[in-house]
Amino acid sequence: MSHQVDNKLTLRRDGFTFKQFFVAHDRCAMKVGTDGILLGAWTPVCSATRILDIGSGSGLLALMLAQRSEPHVRIDAVELDSAASQQAKENVAASPWADRITVYAEDIVGFAETRRADYSLIISNPPYFPPGIACGSAEREQARYTTLLTHDALLRCAHQLLVPEGLFCVVLPVQVTEKFIPLAQQHNWFVHQQLRVSEQEDKPAHRILLALSRQARECVNASLAIRDAERRYSTAFQQLTKDFYLFM
Repeated sequence: MSHQVDNKLTLRRDGFTFKQFFVAHDRCAMKVGTDGILLGAWTPVCSATRILDIGSGSGLLALMLAQRSEPHVRIDAVELDSAASQQAKENVAASPWADRITVYAEDIVGFAETRRADYSLIISNPPYFPPGIACGSAEREQARYTTLLTHDALLRCAHQLLVPEGLFCVVLPVQVTEKFIPLAQQHNWFVHQQLRVSEQEDKPAHRILLALSRQARECVNASLAIRDAERRYSTAFQQLTKDFYLFM
């Protein structure tokens, strides 16, 4: 649940300052970005009792969901990269929710093999590019490409760890989603919610936020433009993210 805004928060250059916490990301391959912030703000948490963040990176999603969820909700964050997982641990320790979030520095496939299916909500901002042009570092390639964590493996692990009535939420580019949904259906997932995100009101969607369920449910479709026709942040975007962005 919400804590009072810390008026002592300062705008540091090694990360991103939110209203209630700071995320350092200078040792993480993938930095805090709009995709993750949208996913963390949009994902349904009202029924969550235990949450898992797969590929946590800096710990952004775990921290956002800790802010939004009830005090009794426990959150596990799994990150393979050692530098990123260490930074996530430091970000969690410096946050108001250090006693509710546990960061694991390990591979999600191995993690899934040793855990029970007791997560009511699983969230992930996963790698989505197939192996291709090499990145500047192995860490960035791991974060961006599906070399080490394929979507097939991600869907299998989430299915293993989620309770039958739970939700699995991800954010993906539109083109990737067109392949991801049929793959998810092969693993007995159903699309429960879908949010199509565009940069501007008059532009086509470039990202899709998905809430997948293991049970067949009615699918709720919606759309969101980050900016209006005058290039100002849209009312809908401000309403969704106002609890996080400092100047919303």
